[in-house]
Amino acid sequence: MLQSCGGGSSAGPGGGSGGTAPQLAVLTGTVIGTGVSVAVDGPALAPVGGAALVRSTVGDFLVAHTAQDAFTALTAVCTHEACTITGFASPTYVCPCHGSRYSTAGQVLNGPATRSLRTFPTQLTGATLTITV
Repeated sequence: MLQSCGGGSSAGPGGGSGGTAPQLAVLTGTVIGTGVSVAVDGPALAPVGGAALVRSTVGDFLVAHTAQDAFTALTAVCTHEACTITGFASPTYVCPCHGSRYSTAGQVLNGPATRSLRTFPTQLTGATLTITV
């Protein structure tokens, strides 16, 4: 289980609940040079509209398959209080702590977050996606 801000509780300010959405599949990324590589031929990322949380030794990334041969990669750290974003209700990422919602391009759809998620360039080679960090 991922711990998030607020000691891992999903209770928001005033006892409200955080965001609720199905949990993202968690994949392991491999650090190679200045990038993180991940296989995209599995059930989480193979279909257009799929998404996953990619964990690596250099950080956690939200990866979405947005169109044929097109992927986005974002930091998985919410800009509100640095929680790890773990929910996805296609096509929206949902922070479990206080319910901030982001598009697969990283824009805030509703807060309390006010800043977009950081984006990273991606390159697809065969069934491997490389995220440049």
